[in-house]
Amino acid sequence: MKDLFGKAILDFQTNNSPEDLVTETNISEADEMSVDYLFRSYNEMPKLEKKALQLCKGKVLDVGCGAGIHSLYLQKKGFEVTAIDISANAIKACKLRGLQNAQVHNLLALEEEKFDTILLLMNGTGIFGTLSETSKYLQKLKSLLNPNGQILIDSSDIIYMFDEDADGSYLVPADGYYGELSFTISYKNETEESFPWLYLDYNTFQNVAYANGLQCELVQEGKHFDYLARLFY
Repeated sequence: MKDLFGKAILDFQTNNSPEDLVTETNISEADEMSVDYLFRSYNEMPKLEKKALQLCKGKVLDVGCGAGIHSLYLQKKGFEVTAIDISANAIKACKLRGLQNAQVHNLLALEEEKFDTILLLMNGTGIFGTLSETSKYLQKLKSLLNPNGQILIDSSDIIYMFDEDADGSYLVPADGYYGELSFTISYKNETEESFPWLYLDYNTFQNVAYANGLQCELVQEGKHFDYLARLFY
């Protein structure tokens, strides 16, 4: 892994001539994203992210923390926060930004510690990769929860990206789940190897959560097929 996403974050943090990230999926064309979006303030966050931060309680785990915007906000509010990301460059940037407990970690490798709130934001279901892997991740998340703990996670129903038939049905791939995408990131003329990234519609997510012994409630819907969910047991 070239860690281009993390490299862009670290370049921005250290003023090392950051450029736009270019993201592409198997169903969408290349799209440029300014790295400064990953450094947005609380006031610049979408309402779903603000809502998730308002609902945080107790000891918090921020999964896939990126540049650490959510963790830093919570840290300033006095929360005990552990921020993890698989990107070493992103974690380096988080530490430079003053995040006290930022670690390079894969969620599935996390052991023993328990949390009252686990945050997975900016399409938090993405790290599950595929629908078939989702149960494995949910079981891991469940094992990291304290009694009365909660998982706050967002995603989107991307059905709108597919063409609609005359009868109102969508022309989705016959094999697999339509929210399973192949994602590619490019930065400064380098391209990362493509990786699976999962968008889950709420009903499917609720069903798989129930199948794994988790309650799932719809907290809030966004403006564009996105939503925030709260999972607990």
